[in-house]
Amino acid sequence: MKLKYLAIALFPFALAACQSTDVQKAGDLAVSVLQQQNADQTLTSYQWSTNTGNAPKPLILNFSDKGTLGISTSCNGMSTSWKVENNLISTGHLMSTQMACADNAMKQEGVATALFNDRKAPFILNTTDAQNPTLTIISATGEKLVFTGKMTPETQYSSQGETIFLEISPETKQCTGVAPQTCLQVREIKYAENGVKTQVDKDWTLFYDQIEGFTHSPSERQIIRVKRFERKNPAADQSKYAYIFDMAIERETVKGTLISHPLSQSKSTAIT
Repeated sequence: MKLKYLAIALFPFALAACQSTDVQKAGDLAVSVLQQQNADQTLTSYQWSTNTGNAPKPLILNFSDKGTLGISTSCNGMSTSWKVENNLISTGHLMSTQMACADNAMKQEGVATALFNDRKAPFILNTTDAQNPTLTIISATGEKLVFTGKMTPETQYSSQGETIFLEISPETKQCTGVAPQTCLQVREIKYAENGVKTQVDKDWTLFYDQIEGFTHSPSERQIIRVKRFERKNPAADQSKYAYIFDMAIERETVKGTLISHPLSQSKSTAIT
């Protein structure tokens, strides 16, 4: 995907001044105002994250091309509507889950609320480095919070990908692909429209690839939702597909001795 170099700055009084020197004083950056659709496209092409205070997890923004802004905090999930208008990120009232968490996590939610609850937020979008762009959101008090962008899989692989469901065994096995490695054991699952689950694979299959974002647990059996993307030009040692963890559907703790699955029951081919 071709991205234009972009740096949008946004103090309303600076834009009204129409002089580059005034804009530089307001934003401390050179300004290049491009079409609104370019900012929209860039915001939705990345996942944006930043660390706040001593919160245990980053504050993460996902701008949907359907007009929804999803916000992941160290505690509750939040969402609101969004659009770019007059070089500001305009958001509606925030909706949130209602879990109670530690003070440092709740403080991070306060940061997100102040930035995005029913606001027209000035922002600076800089994609000079398309692999590591930055999004600076300016608070009502003039403070700047800088988010770093990570290209979404849809952008990276230029497709929406295919959603699949995999049951993950708590036990891994030694296997040999390009080199000796440790393989997950998986079984593919299908869900009907009415939610009924059917098992596609009876036996466990050795999975030679990596599932980006997934952490295996030897004490849990999990069913996970995965997005599978086809690589256009895979390297010689790469699979045809890239697998991205989406979410856990089921998690079951395995008590006592791990469930054993003899190697003879494991196929030696990769999931494709």
